[in-house]
Amino acid sequence: MTRKVAIIGTGNVGAACAHYIVSSGFVDDLVMIDINEKKVQADALDFEDAMANLPFHTNIFVNDYSQLDDTDVIISAVGKIKLQDRVEPDRFAELDYTSNAVTDVATKIKATKFNGKIVVISNPNDVMVSIYQEITGLPKAHVMGTGTLLDSARMKRAVGAALNVDPRSVQGYNLGEHGNSQFTAWSTVKVLDQSISQLAEKDGLDLDKLNDDIRMGGFTVFSGKKYTNYGISTAAVRLTLAILNDAYIELPVSNFREEYGVYLSYPAIVGRDGIVKQIQLDLPQEELDKLQYSADYIKSKLPEGIVESDS
Repeated sequence: MTRKVAIIGTGNVGAACAHYIVSSGFVDDLVMIDINEKKVQADALDFEDAMANLPFHTNIFVNDYSQLDDTDVIISAVGKIKLQDRVEPDRFAELDYTSNAVTDVATKIKATKFNGKIVVISNPNDVMVSIYQEITGLPKAHVMGTGTLLDSARMKRAVGAALNVDPRSVQGYNLGEHGNSQFTAWSTVKVLDQSISQLAEKDGLDLDKLNDDIRMGGFTVFSGKKYTNYGISTAAVRLTLAILNDAYIELPVSNFREEYGVYLSYPAIVGRDGIVKQIQLDLPQEELDKLQYSADYIKSKLPEGIVESDS
C-alpha cells in the first residue's frame, strides 16, 4: 500500500519535516505545497539531488492540491514565525495572520477529495486545529495538533538533565494549551519508577524552576535563531507515523475533549483512524484547575463562528 503525506507550508518547520521524512524513507509519495513557489521548487530539487545518496526513493509533487485526493496525512506547517519576534513571548501573536492563511488552505483542502487525517503544527495550535476541523468538516478525531507533544519532550529533556538520565527514561505529560497556559502535570511525571515529587525531595530539585525552563524552552531556541524547527518537526513526524503505522500509541496531542468543549492537549491513543481512544488521567484538583483555565483561555481566542460541539 502506497504511503502518501503532504506538507503544506515549507518554511523552516515544514522543510525540516520533509527532510526527516525523505531521509528516513518514511513515505512513498510526498506532496509539498507553499505560496513561495521558488522556495518549494528549490526544496524539491534539493531533495531529488539528495536521493542518489540515500537508501530510499520518495516521489515528490509540488504545489498540486489535486494530489491531496489520495493523501493519507496532511501536515500543516502554515504560519509566520517572525511575528513571534517580540519582547514578551506570545504564540497568539500569529493568530490573525495564521487564521487567515489556515482558512484559505482549509477551504482548498475541502475542495479536493481528501479524506485522510490532518496533523496541525500551525500556531496558536489548538485554535488552528479547530479552524481546520470546522472548515473541512472532517471528524474531530481525524484532525489533531502536535500540541504539548513538544512541550512534554521539553519537560523530559529538562528533568532528564536535572537527574542525569536519558529523557526517554522520563514519563509524564505537559497538558492544556500549546502556549503560555500549558503546564507540567507533575502528578504524572515519573523517573525510573519513582515519582518526581519523591525525587525532588531527595535530590533538592526546584520544580517551579524546572517548569519555567520547560515553558520557555521554545522561546529560548527562538531567541537564538529566530525560529524553532527540529523539536517540532520531530514531534509532527512522530504523530504522522503513529497514524500511518496504526501504532495505537499514547501521545499528549491536541484533541477535542468533550468535557472541556475545546481542542487541547491531553493524552490519547493514536492510530490509523486518528484519535482512536481518549485517556482519562487521575489528576489532583490543582492540576484540574490549571487545565480548566487553559481550556477557557483557548476558547476565548477562537474566531467568531468557530463553535465547538461534538461530531
